[in-house]
Amino acid sequence: MNWFWYISERKIKRLIILSVAVLFASGIAYTEKENITVFSKIRNEEPKAIYNVKTKEKKVALTFDISWGEEMTTPILDVLEKKEIKNATFFLSSPWSQNHPKLIQRILDMKYEIGSHGHKHVNYSTLPDEQIRAQILTAENILTKITGQKPSLIRFPNGDFDKRVLRIANELGYTTIQWDTDSLDWLRPGTDKIIRRVVSKAHPGDIILFHASDSAPQTAEALSQIIDQLRAKGYQFVTVSQLIAASQIELKEIID
Repeated sequence: MNWFWYISERKIKRLIILSVAVLFASGIAYTEKENITVFSKIRNEEPKAIYNVKTKEKKVALTFDISWGEEMTTPILDVLEKKEIKNATFFLSSPWSQNHPKLIQRILDMKYEIGSHGHKHVNYSTLPDEQIRAQILTAENILTKITGQKPSLIRFPNGDFDKRVLRIANELGYTTIQWDTDSLDWLRPGTDKIIRRVVSKAHPGDIILFHASDSAPQTAEALSQIIDQLRAKGYQFVTVSQLIAASQIELKEIID
């Protein structure tokens, strides 16, 4: 009797081992908490957002979102010009761009990269598919007409998106850009806190988020010192596209 149970137990163990091996060989595994496919080839092909890139070089991308106001953009551009920053990326909402052609022209004259910040400043994950597509295309048409170039990068309002939004953006030829270091400048915590937060968190391949809207009146003053301190640490400033082109992309998957 004992011998019988020993043989049966060995068979059961073999079956379990074989079953696990089959699962991994087929590229499928699941987490207990989320029941999410981890190694699925299909999932690996899904579009993802870029938060930073993997590189040993001390390069970071300064990025600025603009959706409203006209008071803070000029001081920020003044700082970038004074500090001789040749590369930066601006994510512009199309309504703001329509209303501020002179500021757009200055950004173009400074040869900065322009990405889309969408049309309406709403959470796109709350919209049906057709409206997501319409918002992206409306912004694209307006920005292309104003700047003379079709944007290929997009950062959604409030940084909000889900798998549907990513998929639709990807279908329309866009790469979704997020950030790894958030200045939190829109909270108006004070220039010293903005400076300490960004300088302490910045790292090679970082995408740093600022706002050039009137919601962030402390950004320009903080930016000047941030640039000086990062330069003192040996950092160079590049556009998001330059960062992506030169490095291995760090992708973070959205799980819902």
